[in-house]
Order: sequence, then structure tokens, then C-alpha cells
Amino acid sequence: MKALEYALIYLVPVSVIIGLMSGNLFIFLTPLLVFGLVPLLDLAFAKDIDNPTADQAQALSGNLIYRLVFWGCVPLQVVMVVWGASVATEWSLSVEELIGFTLSMGISSAVMGLTVAHELAHREKGSLEYLLSKIVLATVLYAHWGMDHVIGHHQDLGTPKDPSTAKMGESLYHFLPRSISGGFNRIWSIEAARQEQKRRPVWNLNNPMVTVLLGQVVLLIGIALAFGAPGFFYFVFQAMIAVCLLETVNYIGHYGLAREIASDGRYEDVAFHHSWNAGGRLTSRFLFNLGRHSDHYAHPGRHYQLLHHHAHSPQLPAGYPAMVLLALVPPLWRSTMDNRASNSSIQRLLARPED
Repeated sequence: MKALEYALIYLVPVSVIIGLMSGNLFIFLTPLLVFGLVPLLDLAFAKDIDNPTADQAQALSGNLIYRLVFWGCVPLQVVMVVWGASVATEWSLSVEELIGFTLSMGISSAVMGLTVAHELAHREKGSLEYLLSKIVLATVLYAHWGMDHVIGHHQDLGTPKDPSTAKMGESLYHFLPRSISGGFNRIWSIEAARQEQKRRPVWNLNNPMVTVLLGQVVLLIGIALAFGAPGFFYFVFQAMIAVCLLETVNYIGHYGLAREIASDGRYEDVAFHHSWNAGGRLTSRFLFNLGRHSDHYAHPGRHYQLLHHHAHSPQLPAGYPAMVLLALVPPLWRSTMDNRASNSSIQRLLARPED
């Protein structure tokens, strides 16, 4: 039964459909669910701090239901996004309803689509799951992100080289353009260097960056031809909303946490104290244990149901939905998070053994 708890994520696309069918202000049902009801219910439940034993982990790993719940999000994400383009084109929506519907679809794409794509991007390159991550990311025009996240961010996080690590005092509004452009530039440079090492031109179909860019151009053309301008602009704007939410989670996940330079001049290894963690039980079910961030960086290939809670890792004061709302107001964010980030660094220094 615990595996089916993660099927709560399907309530997000369902809320999009219910909101559309109900019309008027009900069109905003999805943002109210994700950023209103879920954070409130998180307060009502005990924190999710239980870790599987070795025997339990073996059983969880072989439980097909966990994977079926997870895999089911992929076709549903594709169907929802394409269906949304037809709604934007064929339904007679008011301006307010179209805005609410596009916002709701963008939130659904982020919560359901990108949470799943994040885990699938860590599967073996060339596998079916890895391909599925590209498909999901393409539905929000961000197919390069999975490559940069695995190859770039996991290696650079907590250092000045990582555009996806928010610096202490940096606002979300400064971080978003830096992270979005910086992540693209980093993976483009990495793949361009690989092509040059193989004495190939950068622009060739063996370059995965070229193939994902061409694929997304073809997708955009297809959406425009099939659904016209309304469907095209809906598709682009829901993608922008989803990407901004994804990058906001990046902002929250490592804000103010930096890796120190070791005695040999290199940055210390990535450790549990370089990521913020969230223990909200309901948020964990909606986001496939994304809040167990530190364990994910220690074990990038570990499936979501096997991730561990680490009590000594930096802990967010609330789950991701509440923290997203807080990040939208920089003064409130800094008053809440800066002392926590500073105290985390001080505690690390005090805990470090003397040389």
C-alpha cells in the first residue's frame, strides 16, 4: 500500500482537468492544491524520517508497483501537454481562464513531469528510462537539462563554477536567468569539447546537444502546424512556468551552501551538508522523495523509494511548495534562510576534526 501513496502525484493533472471543467475561478484549482492545501496538510502530518532497513530495501527495490506508479507519469505528461494545446485552440476560454489553465498545466508539468524526468536522467545512458527523461524534458523545451544536471551540476555544485547553486544573499530573480543560461552554456561547452576531441565539427548529429535542439525545433513547428498560434503560445508559456519552477527548486536545494577548498587545492567532495533537505510527508509523496536531496547526491542512481533521510543534513523549515512561495519574496526568504545557512557552515567548522 505504501507504494500507492506515491500515486498522489496524479492528483495534480486531475486537478487541472477538474478546474477546467468547472470553469471560472476553479481554473486555479491546481495552484491552490500545490501551493495551498499540500503545505497546510504537511503541517498536520509527522515528518517523514523513516529509512528502510537492508531487508526492506531489497524488497522495495524489487517491488514493481513503485516503478509502475513512476513510469505512468511519462505518457500522462505527454498526453496532458498535447491535450492542453488542443484546449487552448478549440475551447472558448476567457483570458482569465486561459491564464489559469496555462499556469495549471505549467505547474503540472513541473510537479509530475520534471520530478520524474530528474530521476530518469540518472539512469544509464542509452537505456529506455534515459530516453524517457529526454521525452518528458522536451515537453517543456528543456531537453538539455538532464545532461547538464548529471554531468555538470552534480560535479560542480557548491562551487563558484556551478550556476545552479544559489549564493548566500542571491535573490531568486537574479538566480533564475543565471541558472537557466549558465546550465545551457555549461553543457554546450562540455559537448562541444567532446566533439573537438574527436575531430568533429560542433554542429553534427553525433553531438547530443545538436540533436535535442533540433528535436525541440521540430516539436515547436509541429505544435504550431497542428494547433496554430493559441496552441503554440500555450505550449511555450506552460514550458516557461515549468522550467522556472524546476530552477526555483534548484535555488532552494543548495542556497548558501558552499564546498570548501581542501588542503590539496581542490574542492572537498560533495557531502550530505551541501544540500537542503525537506521532511514533509505529503510533499515527499507528491515529489517522489525529492526532499531527500542529500542522499540523492550521495547515491545519484538510487531509486526514489530507497532514498534515506539524514537528520544531520541541513533541514528546510517547510516543504518545497511552501519554500517556493517564500522564495518569491526575497526579504522574507533571506530572513528565514540566511541564518540557517550560516549556522550550517559554523556547525560544520565546529564538527570538523582538528588537523
